[in-house]
Amino acid sequence: MPDRPQRLPASYAPIADYAVVGDCRCAALVSKAGSLDWLCAPRFDSPAIFAAILDAQRGGRFSIRPAGPFAVSRRYLEGTNLLATTFTTARGVLRLTDAFAVADMAERRREPRPDHELLRKLECLEGEVEVEVCCDPRPDFGARPARPRDRRRLGWAFEIGPQVLYLQSQIPLAPGGGSPDGTRLAGQATLGAGERRYLSLAFACGAPAAIPPLGAAGEHAEVRLERSRRWWQAWSGRCRYEGARREAVLRSILALKLLTYAPSGAVVAAPTTSLPEELGGSRNWDYRYCWLRDASWTLAAFFDLGYQEEGKAFLSWLLDATRLHHRELGALYDLFGREPAAERELGHLAGYRGSRPVRVGNAAAGQLQLDIYGELIESAADFVRRGGELDSSQARLLARLGDLVCRLWRSPDEGIWEKRSGRFHHTYSKMMCWVALDRLLDLAKSGRVQVDVERLGRERAEIRTAIESRGWNAALASYVDVFDGEGVDASLLLFGIYGYCDEGSPRFASTVARVERELGRDDLLYRYPPASDGLPGGESAFVLCGFWAVECLARRGEVEPAMARFDHLLAFANDLGLYAEEIDPATGAFRGNFPQAFSHVGLINAALAIAEAQGRSSPAATAGKTGARA
Repeated sequence: MPDRPQRLPASYAPIADYAVVGDCRCAALVSKAGSLDWLCAPRFDSPAIFAAILDAQRGGRFSIRPAGPFAVSRRYLEGTNLLATTFTTARGVLRLTDAFAVADMAERRREPRPDHELLRKLECLEGEVEVEVCCDPRPDFGARPARPRDRRRLGWAFEIGPQVLYLQSQIPLAPGGGSPDGTRLAGQATLGAGERRYLSLAFACGAPAAIPPLGAAGEHAEVRLERSRRWWQAWSGRCRYEGARREAVLRSILALKLLTYAPSGAVVAAPTTSLPEELGGSRNWDYRYCWLRDASWTLAAFFDLGYQEEGKAFLSWLLDATRLHHRELGALYDLFGREPAAERELGHLAGYRGSRPVRVGNAAAGQLQLDIYGELIESAADFVRRGGELDSSQARLLARLGDLVCRLWRSPDEGIWEKRSGRFHHTYSKMMCWVALDRLLDLAKSGRVQVDVERLGRERAEIRTAIESRGWNAALASYVDVFDGEGVDASLLLFGIYGYCDEGSPRFASTVARVERELGRDDLLYRYPPASDGLPGGESAFVLCGFWAVECLARRGEVEPAMARFDHLLAFANDLGLYAEEIDPATGAFRGNFPQAFSHVGLINAALAIAEAQGRSSPAATAGKTGARA
């Protein structure tokens, strides 16, 4: 079939228009228009192979769509991360199914497999539909081309250093498609009702490639798709949550599993970099790493929903990562517990809707963030409360961290929000140092760790004295963001959730009221007042903070207001139930990296708090984080 130029989008899709598919090692973003616009492989933190979301012209994409106008709807197949997009045209209806092939260990051992395989299945459900395909990988974040080589029955190969991409397609493809350097493969086909076509993009690195066949009628590809569907459904079937809005909770835990790097157990904050917190602004950060701060909430989400294996793997990663470093803890690490690459800018990319610079690496790794000691130690204590046991090296590590807290808590730091305006005495950081020592004293009481109990008890008391004298502003009737300050931030909501104070105490109640009054917008919450972080421009409301407010309400026994607010926040999700990092309250538009693990962790923990308050929480939930911190 003769080639004809492909129509490339002149603008960028809204962030909410994307879905995510993956195999717990890497993840791809697919738009409502069937365009795969983001993929880093072989790992979440590898250079991007497709990056059109950050540069529509130079980034590269893998697009499958009807040739003419269409309406679109989409969903994940029940209990899975397999994406089904349905295009309705004037002449017919077409369904595109996107999924990475996954399988259990026994199935992996029975047959050779590539490192990764993305399967794309086309079915014409009614009438007939003309389909256009365009595959244009641009390795190293679009910095260099990858020219296709015809491998005959093996399809097309793109060589990217030691890595090779093999594209097999039951729609005929040829080089061209309007590409000036001949790197783009393009083709068309017309499908009638009942007809199917399959495409496979397989990744091999550093070894002879195992290229799984499609089959003459796609039967082999269909087996792998069905196997993947069963694998995800078996995994999601272990979810023990039976409270309100179960579908939203299930979608969130499926998203967290997708963002888990299976070989190490690390959970990345998001699979993307540089999706902006403000359109056209410079608040564009790389989130393809694992933050220690996320640990206690993420662990609780896994454990509370019945995923003990994932929780234990993540805790093991956390403790191993921190064991590698004998100085103060870093705020974030790569997938193997190492320091991430230095932050740098990719000047050749235009950025999402002109939002520059595009960054890779994250300079926050070099910040001092004292709250992470509390979150890490709380994770270990939570694990023990659930019946887990610490080995001797883990116990020694926790004791060493306690010594560091005693030494460091009086120091200023950059704080939970990773501001780049310098170091201050952040009240939340001090409170989490209190949590660290409090949990260590509990572990010592039960014989799990050996610490200087008298010293830790004395330091814990001194932290509380400092918070109550310098972190409390009587004129505002509120705890404040920094010692002796006059502002608030949303982290103050966690004073009750972590058990530093009772949710019904006058000081905490008036603090919550102040936070809501100053930072709340339509049930969403900003992290802190705009323009207070040393960076130009502003940002949108932070999704996680809205769910913290729901949890506070539920823990105070205000079940109906908590449920009403929870439902309102659920309405801000995209059509697939996914969230970015931030939401513009004025428009509902997503901002920041997507999908954001922290947003979904917040949803799960808010749902668990409501379920417990309603008195119908699952068996797993009643022993979980919220109950333990009451």
